[in-house]
Amino acid sequence: MSLLVIGATGTLGRQIVRKALKDGFEVKCLIRNKIKANFLKELGATLIYGDLIVPETLPLAFKDITAIIDAATTRSDEFISITEIDLQAKLNLIKLAKEINVKRFIFFSIFNAEKYPYIPLMQAKLKIEENLKQSCIPYTIFRIAGFYQAFINQYAIPILDKQPIWITTESTLISYIDTQDAAAICIKSLLIRDIEKETFFLSDSKALRSKDIINLCEKFSGQKAKLNFIPINLLKFILQFTALFEWSFKINERLSFIETLEETQFFSASSKLYDKLIIEKSNFITVENYLQEYFEKILSTLKDLKYEQSFRQRNLKI
Repeated sequence: MSLLVIGATGTLGRQIVRKALKDGFEVKCLIRNKIKANFLKELGATLIYGDLIVPETLPLAFKDITAIIDAATTRSDEFISITEIDLQAKLNLIKLAKEINVKRFIFFSIFNAEKYPYIPLMQAKLKIEENLKQSCIPYTIFRIAGFYQAFINQYAIPILDKQPIWITTESTLISYIDTQDAAAICIKSLLIRDIEKETFFLSDSKALRSKDIINLCEKFSGQKAKLNFIPINLLKFILQFTALFEWSFKINERLSFIETLEETQFFSASSKLYDKLIIEKSNFITVENYLQEYFEKILSTLKDLKYEQSFRQRNLKI
């Protein structure tokens, strides 16, 4: 089976590529920056230049493709709007998938998106879901609330650097998943026809608040977090203000997610997917194991660096 992975350089995409190659799939990656994506070539993937916003650059990437895995979304550091990359570009992708009669289309969406249709990214994901369901493409939609990997920049690094962490007093319970587990499920699902034209939620069984994650980071790092609380009403004011100007639309798109901070329902759900794939949730990487392993590695590295610096200083004195 030949796979085309969209968003292969992303946090989830790179894990999908690794897992697919390990399991013997032929993997092609649609990329816009070959230098940035060179590590994928070293893994064994074929890199094909193409831009979803420019359809005429895409035909070569779709040659002899059996399945498409779309794990792409706009990043906060990109100037491309959500409408361009998460809506129009994905509509172009689905159109091409129809033309080549793709055997499976896997799309990664966001859990509870239907509850927030006024949030630009949620709205775009919903429209793509609807478009897939109305198409004749054998699709599988995976909805995700969040990945463990986001904890590193958001919580772990600030704690180690003794920098403040900004949080709100409101905090939604969210069930996360490790990208390696999500990738393994994604690749395994390609071989199961019983889950075609269905939507599943991927998560660990435990739902956490921001403070729960911070407590775990404090425990494994041995350091105390510096917390700065920001009122939710202030964020709402900023949200309204940034909607007034074109130059701040990108900021507004990101801030729109503050609406979910007051969510009373858990961002968690059970799924029949695991039974169909014969997967035990107990085999998933837990948030405790993920954070413990991260801090053990980083603290060991820091210890070695301090020893090396001390050794060099002693030699200089001699």
